[in-house]
Amino acid sequence: MGKKRKSRSPDYQGNLKSKKLEYGSAKISKDRPLKSKQESSEIRLNKFIANTGLCSRREADKHIQSGYVTVNGKKISELGTKVSFRDEVKFKGKKLNPEKKVYILLNKPKDVITTTDDPQGRKTVLSLIKKGPEERIYPVGRLDRMSTGVLLLTNDGSLTKKLTHPKYQKKKIYQVSLEGDLTQKDLSQLSDGITLDDGLIKPDAISYILPEDKREIGIEIHSGKNRVIRRMFEHLGYKVIRLDRVYFAGLTKKKLPRGKWRHLSDKELSILKKGSYE
Repeated sequence: MGKKRKSRSPDYQGNLKSKKLEYGSAKISKDRPLKSKQESSEIRLNKFIANTGLCSRREADKHIQSGYVTVNGKKISELGTKVSFRDEVKFKGKKLNPEKKVYILLNKPKDVITTTDDPQGRKTVLSLIKKGPEERIYPVGRLDRMSTGVLLLTNDGSLTKKLTHPKYQKKKIYQVSLEGDLTQKDLSQLSDGITLDDGLIKPDAISYILPEDKREIGIEIHSGKNRVIRRMFEHLGYKVIRLDRVYFAGLTKKKLPRGKWRHLSDKELSILKKGSYE
């Protein structure tokens, strides 16, 4: 029997420097009284519809062109139409109400699907949000079923696009637990970059979490390719037994137990909206 390893829970702070982990057109009627700045400002109709949680902006454009949308009783089919929050917008006769924006941080456990529903009846991340918001939320990006860690759920489509579109590439840090020791040679090879089926992958930084434990690896990466961390190690013949995301776009799971969730703080939300993160 091999020597039993002690479980370590490093206090990540989202920093991995020098390959060393440092944790820690419907218009508003002029005779209507103004109610608020939000109510009086105009936005594109497709964005208004997307904000209600009905569908995406692209799908909203299709609904508008199909004549399914009315504004103050008038059928609208022209793309680019602007409305305010005081206008009555209906889809197929049903009034749409802009949703309150919700931002939830979840410390995802193993064996949970990162999706809103699963045809096979497996547990999803939404099933973990007990007594959560009434608004329809969805996960931002994905963590595979057996991976754990930081996951953001929201109904903010604009923010979701910024956090998931390849063009924006947000920093992520993972703790990887391997079945066997990672050799210095392979660590250097991973650091220099390896070529997988879908191209070259090079982490921003990678290191042993503790010098004496060659099976616990910290890796910082911006790539959003599917299962990229697992594939990198599997390419060199290593089996990943645990994969934990400890940092995502400025968010960490510090003081948040596995399987638990909380609303983002005002400070975290401000950082995300301003893009004041890597």
